Amino acid sequence: MTEKPYQDQTGPIVVDQTRLRIEDIVLAANRMAPVVLSDDPGFRAAIARGADFLDRLLAEDGIIYGVTTGYGDSCTVVVPASLIGELPHHLYTYHGCGLGEVFTPVQTRAILLTRLASLCKGYSGVSTGLLEQMTRLLNEDMLPLIPSEGSVGASGDLTPLSYLAAVLCGEREVTYRGQTMSTAQAFSLSGLTPLTLRPKEGLAIMNGTAVMTALACLAYDRAAYLTRLATRITAMASFTLDGNPQHFDEVLFSVKPHQGMQKVAEWLRQDLHCPEVERNGRRLQDRYSIRCAPHVIGVLADALPFFRTAIENELNSANDNPIIDADGEHVLHGGHFYGGHIAFAMDGMKNAVANIADLLDRQMALLVDTRYNHGLPANLSGAIGERATINHGLKALQISVSAWTAEALKLTMPASVFSRSTECHNQDKVSMGTIAARDCVRVLELTEQVAAAMLIAVRQGVWLRCRQTTELQPQLSLQRMVDALARDVAEIIEDRRLEPDLRLLLERIRQQYWTLYE
Repeated sequence: MTEKPYQDQTGPIVVDQTRLRIEDIVLAANRMAPVVLSDDPGFRAAIARGADFLDRLLAEDGIIYGVTTGYGDSCTVVVPASLIGELPHHLYTYHGCGLGEVFTPVQTRAILLTRLASLCKGYSGVSTGLLEQMTRLLNEDMLPLIPSEGSVGASGDLTPLSYLAAVLCGEREVTYRGQTMSTAQAFSLSGLTPLTLRPKEGLAIMNGTAVMTALACLAYDRAAYLTRLATRITAMASFTLDGNPQHFDEVLFSVKPHQGMQKVAEWLRQDLHCPEVERNGRRLQDRYSIRCAPHVIGVLADALPFFRTAIENELNSANDNPIIDADGEHVLHGGHFYGGHIAFAMDGMKNAVANIADLLDRQMALLVDTRYNHGLPANLSGAIGERATINHGLKALQISVSAWTAEALKLTMPASVFSRSTECHNQDKVSMGTIAARDCVRVLELTEQVAAAMLIAVRQGVWLRCRQTTELQPQLSLQRMVDALARDVAEIIEDRRLEPDLRLLLERIRQQYWTLYE
């Protein structure tokens, strides 16, 4: 994923027991704000109480899961006192079996801050030294190389988070100062000292939902932007097709009170001139991919508030096991590592986003087809005269859009229903939240590719429509978008390779370059 340009413009993100928002994760992930561990004495004391309580229990020969016992199905195995200190090292070592592509720097920063936020709630029994080490990794931009595959989402993201635990202790590999190197080398260059994990700290780092939640925060940010971008593309497609803007009439939408859908219709009204008297020759009813666009995009727009609540509640939760209640002096065994809410949100989000890809794909099919594009050239080619016979415009681009859409739609099978029994049936019902989140990220990538292609198509279509007639001119907001696109993408008169244009527009989309519907 393309990083947004670094801008220290918001002040630091202070991490303590207060609530973080999705936007905090996105800012830190894109290096747009530094992260500061709170120095508030009350917060520091709350963290210390948890670690001190565990020390007292150990001194009193208390039995604590994952501290004086093995992990998972091995919880009945009592670890001798002389070996308790080695247990965290064994936990992150045997979980070092991840595969697949490593997470991007943006994703890795999000994972680091998400795990830090959970541990700062004060219910994990960790030390302030651990929290400070995680904060320094973020601000040094020393990023663990974390393989993306190997988590079933319970007991949390064990395998991927083992790579964070190992790096905190000076092991495995990181990216630092633009290079991949051993953590030991990076620590030597930066002056960091490897941690020796306290008895529960390995479990506290690994036994939670940080990976899926971090990906969900980034996915939410991209999906929210896509609702606006798909709306702007729809407006330009409607203009290109000489569509009927009265399909988005305010009174019409007042009788179906989905607020997100109504907002999309309102945005379309801002972009399209809606005359009281229709021009002759305009279709009474446009095809569904134009007429019903608010109803399609509106599903995602209406789901976003639910997604935000689910994601931010998980972000601001203590989600490891056991929970350490230092004030009440309880060790509470539960299942807060279970990522069901994130799994459901990601399965739902990828479905709504893929439907937007499908919507834009249908719009593209109308734009390039002379049977449906209301008098524009085949494949929106700008060539004229005898040269029109050898130029093919956006013919291949429409094929690519269809391919990307098909792949996005294929990934909409919900991951959360594919629970597997693992770890000797101790983890016999798991969330699959991380797989759902990874699927959602991939659907977003493919849908952004469709959107990039559509930006080329509608920029070309508006230009052709205006070349054809002076009677129809874009509204100011649409004209500004056309002008912005024209600075990046020239009119397509002679056939040319479009990959460079697509890659530039993808970068613009992922940096949220255009301000849409303030």
